[in-house]
Amino acid sequence: MSNSESKPWTREEFEAQLRGMERYYHIHHPYHTLMNEGKLTKEQIQGWVANRYYYQVMIPIKDANILANCPDRKTRAIWIQRIMDHDGHPNDPGGIEAWIRLGIAVGLTRDEITSLQYVLPGVRFAVDAYVNFARRADWHEAASSSLTELFAPKIHQQRLDNWPTHYPWVEKEGYIYFRKRLSEARRDVEHGLELTLDWFKTREQQERMVEILQFKLNVLWTMADAMYMAYINEMPPYFNVKP
Repeated sequence: MSNSESKPWTREEFEAQLRGMERYYHIHHPYHTLMNEGKLTKEQIQGWVANRYYYQVMIPIKDANILANCPDRKTRAIWIQRIMDHDGHPNDPGGIEAWIRLGIAVGLTRDEITSLQYVLPGVRFAVDAYVNFARRADWHEAASSSLTELFAPKIHQQRLDNWPTHYPWVEKEGYIYFRKRLSEARRDVEHGLELTLDWFKTREQQERMVEILQFKLNVLWTMADAMYMAYINEMPPYFNVKP
């Protein structure tokens, strides 16, 4: 029997399949393991913050592409909150600004962060691939790719729990982003998961969704690979090319 003819997973089984993908989440990447254990240097923390900023600024662009392709008014009314969460609004400076403050808290300047001067080619390539996927994919698929948020609260909580001990030199204001995302990610998961479980009904569709989630997990893992090569192995891009 082909996969397309297989019996669909129940709603509970489908959700369990998605949650089981946590084993590929970048919380298990060596870069994040070292970070969580307090084994990164100040420069390695700074490299991660500077590179991750590119992901932060591209997320609302990703979400804007999803909105542009979404004909459903109710979904747009909910999804637009994600853009405001990152870009900010009169009552909240937003996640991007909070990430800039994290960068300042770890010793970078605002210009060093916002200029993107430290963004590695591998990180840029991975993030751009994600944004291009959201631009071109069916909006259901693009929206559901955000479900790596299922696993995000744990990694944010780890940083809140461990960084003050392991990296006492980080200024306290830097933790605003992690606290902010604890509640936002849980809210976003509730909507994103409901949308996914409602839409992907056949076994073929469900397995396609697992592939999409794997793609997004690959994006995050590849970003960490590039940073590990540059900042742990001390082999930044073109390290062996002489001027």
